Amino acid sequence: MNSMQQPTPAQQDLSLDPFWMPFTANRQFKARPRLLASAEGMFYTDVEGRQVMDGTSGLWCCNAGHGRREIAEAVSKQISSMDFAPTFQMGHPLPFQLAERLTELSPAGLNRVFFTNSGSESVDTALKIALAYQRAIGQGTRTRLIGRELGYHGVGFGGISVGGMVNNRKAFGALLPGVDHLPHTLDLERNAFTQGLPQFGIERAEALEALVTLHGAENIAAVIVEPMSGSAGVILPPQGYLKRLREITAKHGILLIFDEVITGYGRVGAPFAAQRWEVTPDIITTAKGLTNGAIPMGAVFVSEAIHDAFMQGPAGAIEFFHGYTYSGHPVAAAAALATLDIYARDGLLTRAAELESYWAELLHSLKGLPNVIDIRNTGLVGAIHLASRDGAPGARGYEVFDGCFWQGAMIRCTGDILAMSPPLIAEKQDLDQLIDIVSKVIKQTA
Repeated sequence: MNSMQQPTPAQQDLSLDPFWMPFTANRQFKARPRLLASAEGMFYTDVEGRQVMDGTSGLWCCNAGHGRREIAEAVSKQISSMDFAPTFQMGHPLPFQLAERLTELSPAGLNRVFFTNSGSESVDTALKIALAYQRAIGQGTRTRLIGRELGYHGVGFGGISVGGMVNNRKAFGALLPGVDHLPHTLDLERNAFTQGLPQFGIERAEALEALVTLHGAENIAAVIVEPMSGSAGVILPPQGYLKRLREITAKHGILLIFDEVITGYGRVGAPFAAQRWEVTPDIITTAKGLTNGAIPMGAVFVSEAIHDAFMQGPAGAIEFFHGYTYSGHPVAAAAALATLDIYARDGLLTRAAELESYWAELLHSLKGLPNVIDIRNTGLVGAIHLASRDGAPGARGYEVFDGCFWQGAMIRCTGDILAMSPPLIAEKQDLDQLIDIVSKVIKQTA
């Protein structure tokens, strides 16, 4: 189809110009828009009435699929009874109930919850907690933060500073000072076409010891990593890598933060990646799947010891000068509580582990297709890494992404990496259909 195709009749009365779209090639999109009108279960319906399978859980967030009536009813009931209530020096029951429910799912010891509105806010909150905690315990020289190459931690200035995706950083200049980055763990030469966690690369964790030697442990507050780097193209931790980071940080009094905005709430086969891979950090950031994408909300989990370090001084003094107008918003909390009920009733927080082997077989059946140089998977997440065209990095990936949409499947592309994270309600025949479409389009774009 012509990429400069004119708008269809359903789009004729829709002005596309005023909306400056996020993380989008606006001119390219508006020349041939992909517009969604409704969603139910595993499928979107576009403005022309075409069904499009959701191969990405919206944006890594609709883990329970679309159109969940329980969530809609909970939101409607709450907004009818109380639309908003402040949580600055005031309160209402729902965030307290939600925090208690969440600590029943979280790794042991992470039993205090601070609410935000997004993954970006969760990350900035976690970084501020880490810095303030070190000062609260008399370690005020610990101001340096360490992220990782190819890491994505949202779009706040804190998140892009510790993040390691070049295009998210280079246009903005004034990033946080005192930030270093560990090397990424993508190793196509040694780990290509591995099913599950790659065998090679644990030694890359030792770069943290080198940074400790360079700066002194007494100057480092925290290390933040995604257990699995989702936005960079499903980059997995090598076997033993996360445990080694935990050992090094614990030895030197450095806090370890897991950014689980993508991996949280069942994506890799357990409530959190920390549990799936048996490594407990000091802080976990979450959002996305917390409300099944229905209402913006995030949550930061911290250990009781970190929380209690702030609970000093006069009882009437504010302990942590941070928060958001919508922290613990009643309607968002209602959506989250309904979402947790669905996850529990339908066993969705562990379903990815049940589907993992079948999903891996499907994905790796594409090995040998034109231009496929790697396939990666864990839980119900997968990536197909394509060779870049000479002089046109990202062009092949976008062409496959766009072609899949018009043939009935929504996937994501990061440059020439195709990423998929279907809803946790997927049945085997849904996964078959998704991979059939992707396979066909990869062949067509060869």
